[in-house]
Amino acid sequence: MSASRRCPDCGSSEIVEDAHYSQEQLVCADCGYILTEGALTTTHSEESFLQAVPLRESTGQNETISRSKLRGIIRVRHLCRVLRLPDTFADAAVSYYESAFYLPLCHSVRKEKKEAVLGCCVYLTCRQHRWPLTLATISSMLYSKYELLSSVFMDLVQALKVDVPLMSIQDLAKSHCQSFRLFQDCQSAPTDYAENLDRILDRTSQLLELASETWLITGRQPIPMITAAVYLSWQSHKPAQRWSCPFLRFCKLSETELPSPAVKRLKELKESCIKLASQLPWLKATLNKKTVVYHLGDILKHKNYLLRKALEAVEMSSSESEECESSAQQSPVAPFLPPCMAKPRKRQHSTAFPNNLHHISGDEDISDSEIEQYLRTPAEMACFQQAQAQLDGHQ
Repeated sequence: MSASRRCPDCGSSEIVEDAHYSQEQLVCADCGYILTEGALTTTHSEESFLQAVPLRESTGQNETISRSKLRGIIRVRHLCRVLRLPDTFADAAVSYYESAFYLPLCHSVRKEKKEAVLGCCVYLTCRQHRWPLTLATISSMLYSKYELLSSVFMDLVQALKVDVPLMSIQDLAKSHCQSFRLFQDCQSAPTDYAENLDRILDRTSQLLELASETWLITGRQPIPMITAAVYLSWQSHKPAQRWSCPFLRFCKLSETELPSPAVKRLKELKESCIKLASQLPWLKATLNKKTVVYHLGDILKHKNYLLRKALEAVEMSSSESEECESSAQQSPVAPFLPPCMAKPRKRQHSTAFPNNLHHISGDEDISDSEIEQYLRTPAEMACFQQAQAQLDGHQ
């Protein structure tokens, strides 16, 4: 180490000697700035005369890295180190950042968006290698808005033209359950609250499969649903001792954060379980949201049978309620619907014909210049061009 030298980039005095391409170089340990490049010899005559040749002359590489790009590379590697990702992941994330650095996505934008690009490069690498990581985790680490990260990630995928594989919710649940202190050696928790991790993972995966079949996962953030499923499976193993423990206290004992939509996801999970438990032939008593955890094991064991019986019960009730008129045919109501259809949002009432445009009937002709605004996909454009060519051929 050389204490007399200082880095011209960051001003640090932590200068170390590092062997790069079999050359001794002076490198700043804080920012990675190379103070001296080092030298090598390329031919036998140069070696005999002890002529030192710089690396840029021997390899032909004379590209310099800007300070902003270097800071971004160091930031990406620090983020991968905090997440404890393998070194191959860090190299791939850096390559994604170097490709995105020259795109308009990183130029003339705010500092917050540049920081979001760094996080999206790391998240893209994890998705490429099927590493269980969510965008919400990156958002909490960077103190950035989730909506901004989502938009930047979509723009980054389209700009780099890469394929992003689907994320397995089972692998994500496994990694998320390992962070709960109640499923590990937690001495401060009550004795009845500690639980085996394998048992929780088994029942949580079954609950997530049930939630997927009842339209509770599609289009939702996975972490709130996983947290609700973990809490419900934890309660079902010892319901007599744990049903009085609220959701917030469970998260505090587990030293995990309670996501804001997790309470709604827990309510929806319990409502689905109550619908299925009503089809159990040996269960005569009515259930509520607190007593349904006592029968969660039977519900998950006979899940396929209960789903089929619930569908048959809805079809039978809809057929009995049909009117005698043959013209009035009612379609059967599904027992489980997506939340956007089961509980649609209330929208503000608006006038059907604003600005007193009562003469519009909807049957007016659409000009060729306006019809292109209604065609969005390439398949629709191809169909329109084919139909237009046929019309021109007949004329």
